[in-house]
Amino acid sequence: MAAVLPGPADFAAWRGAARGMLAAGVPPEDTEWRVAGDAPSLFAEAAPPPASSGAHVPRAFVDLAEIAIRHADPERFALLYRVLWRLTHGEPALMQVATDADVVRLHAMAKAVKRDAHKMHAFLRFRQVETEAGTRHVAWFEPDHHIEDAEAGFFVRRFAGLRWSIVTPRRSVHWNGTDLSFGPGGRRQDVPPDDAVEPLWRAYYAAIFNPARLKPGAMRAEMPRKYWRNMPETAEIPRLMAEAPRRAAEMLSRDATAPRPNPQRLHPPGRADVEEAMDLLDAGTDPKAALAALARELAGRNDLPDFARRATQMVFGEGPVGAPLFFVGEQPGDEEDIQGRPFVGPAGRLFDRALDAAQVPRDEAYVTNAVKHFKFTPTGKRRLHQSPDAGDIAYYRPFLLREIGIVAPRLLVGLGATALRALTGKAVPVMKARGTILPGPEGLPVFATVHPSYLLRLPDEEVQRREYARFVEDLRAAHAQAAA
Repeated sequence: MAAVLPGPADFAAWRGAARGMLAAGVPPEDTEWRVAGDAPSLFAEAAPPPASSGAHVPRAFVDLAEIAIRHADPERFALLYRVLWRLTHGEPALMQVATDADVVRLHAMAKAVKRDAHKMHAFLRFRQVETEAGTRHVAWFEPDHHIEDAEAGFFVRRFAGLRWSIVTPRRSVHWNGTDLSFGPGGRRQDVPPDDAVEPLWRAYYAAIFNPARLKPGAMRAEMPRKYWRNMPETAEIPRLMAEAPRRAAEMLSRDATAPRPNPQRLHPPGRADVEEAMDLLDAGTDPKAALAALARELAGRNDLPDFARRATQMVFGEGPVGAPLFFVGEQPGDEEDIQGRPFVGPAGRLFDRALDAAQVPRDEAYVTNAVKHFKFTPTGKRRLHQSPDAGDIAYYRPFLLREIGIVAPRLLVGLGATALRALTGKAVPVMKARGTILPGPEGLPVFATVHPSYLLRLPDEEVQRREYARFVEDLRAAHAQAAA
């Protein structure tokens, strides 16, 4: 059965077609979904007309489906119908199973759509155009998903007194002060590059820019380069960054009444800081360059925890960009701190052996730690490992999330309690969660297991062998989950 929907995010049309198929008893594997204009299948029959199936689904599914259907994934309609079929054919509590692959995928799609909408609200800029009918404000935007219709109401409420148009590659939205209408997409050339109001935007941005709080990594994470061409204020960023060291030093010299900061915690940004910041901003879409710039940014911060200053060096993640498996440990150990590489000590060597036993190719794994510096207690000639606390995990977590975003894995693997807390944002009992899938950042699934150091601490050899075999099975299961 083939259902042809009038638009790429028409939830009402999808729901009507899904009801008809459900009433006719058409299973998910026998359905075909496409949008008007797509090439039809050679053999599929037309879907039955909408009908009442007599089935009831939880409100949680309906709310999630209304958002997820706006995702650009071409399989979204089929995924929604598969979940609907399961809900009405023996799995009524499916939406409560947070580890189910279909449920996890739906939540991830909805989060991506919401993030895209947030970017549209934050980074869309209108340009003023004079037409025969009077002044109109026009904006160009490139959404990742089909959000134009759903977000039009936001701009009507915010700019109700203006006559405006929003042009995207797929769709255009128009407001004349009383009525909202939609049309075909357009081109960037259809929107003027600047207008008389642009200097005001640039002046406003320059006025609120704080040179003492320059964080290029956070800037780029929150304001990706793809939006820069649409935003007049971004033209000021190179100049403001170049002037930041001088302006920050002037601010410090003028503030004579403020308490003196800890000299170990604060230093005026120098030319190298600006160059590294520009490196990050110029990395563009090169993920390797972005990872290197993120590492430099973290290593050069002036507000690192006290234990980080006692460490030999920062130990950043290692592995291929795009690796489907992203392993997160606790923190570097003594050998990692000396070599500057993760997972090279006793636990790391055991981890490599387990990966090999699980037949997980090393080039499919990226390894890093929740905390990037070795936290220890000095005792004579030895440095005794000290577990990170919640504050340590919270400090490094934003950098871990950005690292995940750059590598773009399919599955996160939390090795131990510290890693699971960093990935999920809450304390997780490792033994209870072991072998299960937990919801992680941006909807990414998190596979829970033990840290390899746990195996090294077991006193009984038989228990060690049994737990090692179980750990290998965990790695094998994680690999299969990432490949699914």
